[in-house]
Amino acid sequence: MEKKIYVDGMFDPDVAAKVNAAVSAVAGVKSCNANPDKSQVLVDFDESVGGVEDSINSAISSVGVTVLG
Repeated sequence: MEKKIYVDGMFDPDVAAKVNAAVSAVAGVKSCNANPDKSQVLVDFDESVGGVEDSINSAISSVGVTVLG
């Protein structure tokens, strides 16, 4: 499943790289593309993995970026 997540606080490529690394480390995530210009994170993940969406949101928050939805 592919999901677009809007965020606040991801203003430059360095922060986007941290978001990419954190989200990519989550079990069930197939790919992640954090775009600081659009303030969004595009994630492709296996929705059959329990709690994967919450884990993705937690990974984003863990690098100091706020998940808006």
